[in-house]
Amino acid sequence: MFRSRLLPRAGKSLGLGLRTTVNARRSLHQVPTLPHDYSQGVPNLMSPGGFAIAWSDYMTLMVEKLNALTVGTQLEDKDTKTISLLTAREPSQAPIFNYASMAHNNHFFFQGISPTGTPMPDSLRAELEACFSSVETLRREFVITASAMFGPGFVWLVKAGANDYRLLPTYLAGSPYPGAHWRAQPTDMNTVGGDGSARAYFKNQVYGSRKRSGDLPPGGIELEPLLCLNTWEHAWLLDWGVGVGGNGGKTAYAEAWWNLIDWEKVAHKARSIRPAFKGAA
Repeated sequence: MFRSRLLPRAGKSLGLGLRTTVNARRSLHQVPTLPHDYSQGVPNLMSPGGFAIAWSDYMTLMVEKLNALTVGTQLEDKDTKTISLLTAREPSQAPIFNYASMAHNNHFFFQGISPTGTPMPDSLRAELEACFSSVETLRREFVITASAMFGPGFVWLVKAGANDYRLLPTYLAGSPYPGAHWRAQPTDMNTVGGDGSARAYFKNQVYGSRKRSGDLPPGGIELEPLLCLNTWEHAWLLDWGVGVGGNGGKTAYAEAWWNLIDWEKVAHKARSIRPAFKGAA
């Protein structure tokens, strides 16, 4: 059950319109403005305090860290998705990847909900039912997958083909984009390269002269994310608690989230990416 609770705050919460001025030459990364006003909390999901932690404070931290790490570099004026893709194959850029990917993922999560949710368009329903047998099955899979994740991350609904939808869990700051899946590259760091490291191998993948656009890691497939559920503790623990038995706090939170999904926005994303897949209508 949703419990509106507030914990003592360590500092003043910063607003959604925060503009970071690490570099006075230009406006760099800043906390995005959400399409809905959640200053009084997300109805039936997050209290005002819970929303402040999950969005205002957390995104402020991600933005500040990202600005500090990218100021004066070629990445300082790029969006978080682009930064994630550009740094995924460079081991020394792991901190930048983590902050950029987390900022992107958390924003994606909040963009996918609305105060009351929206009905699922019939066309999207038909496609999802063809892949998951029923919308109820999809709902169950989302909740069960989130509940079973032993660690924080995100559960994504992705489109992997013209009418091919799948669920994809990512852990920690992991990215759903295939171009970032080099982070899971199994190449041993001690066996690649004459200097005993894989630095040159990974560096050439993105920054070297052999860069190829649109290439994928071994086993990678084209896909685009449509919707995600944030399973990090800071998104649910304050309001939902740990819980007991099969109806733990994270499970109840995931079930409540399902009722707030903006399916109109999900359907719009699905339609807009259709031409990207080979053989799509």
